[in-house]
Amino acid sequence: MTGPVNPRDGDQYRPPVSYGANPTGYGNGRGDGTPPGQPRNGFGVAALVLGILALVLSWTVLGGIVFGILALIFGLLGRGRAKRGEATNGGLSLAGVVLGIIGLLIAIGLILLINSPAGREYQQCLEQSAGDPATVQQCATQFGGQLGGRP
Repeated sequence: MTGPVNPRDGDQYRPPVSYGANPTGYGNGRGDGTPPGQPRNGFGVAALVLGILALVLSWTVLGGIVFGILALIFGLLGRGRAKRGEATNGGLSLAGVVLGIIGLLIAIGLILLINSPAGREYQQCLEQSAGDPATVQQCATQFGGQLGGRP
């Protein structure tokens, strides 16, 4: 017999076994012959950080909206990378998306509340109070009563 011996009992349809290295097209890697690279987890980490900022700064309205939208974008990009196998932190990306959405919803809710008739009336009451603590407390109590459904 000429050539290497196949230890698979002469199975002519299987490639010969090579010990110590994976034959081309098998094993780990991206399938194009290049070795696997480091996971690209930047989008997931950025999404989580931006989502936390969106949640913490949602009361500033602008912070909640800007950071919430950015968290959503980076989180979706990170989830896409994780699904393609380019990143290993799909859960982190998902957490960033969820926190970004929550921060965004809080900020939008505050905008709607401030621009409601009760919110405008509360702002006028605060302007007329001239900083008097008793009047400010009365404005807050009246505003809370309007939100709770009590006149």
